[in-house]
Amino acid sequence: MHLAPRSPTSTTPYTQALFLHPPHAPSPANMADASDEAIKAHIESLVATQLPNSAIYNFLLSDVKVHAATKGNVKARLTLTNNHVNSRGGIHGAVSAAFTDWAGGMAIATWDLRDKTGVSVDIHVRYLSSAVVGDEVEIEGTAEKVGGSVAFTKVVISKVVDGVAGPIIASGTHTKFVKRN
Repeated sequence: MHLAPRSPTSTTPYTQALFLHPPHAPSPANMADASDEAIKAHIESLVATQLPNSAIYNFLLSDVKVHAATKGNVKARLTLTNNHVNSRGGIHGAVSAAFTDWAGGMAIATWDLRDKTGVSVDIHVRYLSSAVVGDEVEIEGTAEKVGGSVAFTKVVISKVVDGVAGPIIASGTHTKFVKRN
């Protein structure tokens, strides 16, 4: 099978859906006016729209609750179920990686209330401890930089102890291509 080369400026419906900035979202210049409540409401709306359209996110994050969102940062919590653990009963590494992917994207969305958060370029996860079914975890995503083409995020997944984020289960970095057409 021979594929014809593409021009660097060519787009497909797929790339348009990933990178076009919706007209109803505020521009970065208007972000100074966005309150923390508006940012949190945007993230909650994005999660409600995203989960039904992503089988993996819907499977793993159906019970996630956004607890806080500010420009560049989002915190969410959920209680681990059998869907989240490996054969030995600890949180599965793939689940931690999926949480890193998701939280990195949500952190990017807080930056300027965008609906599209690009595509993954690189993801790294360090597995530091474990959690089991019934443990509540906090997933915190931080957008360290959101540029014109690339965004850099970091994510920390912690076990919640006595209502606060405690021991770190996993930490990761996530780089995404975010250039808009």
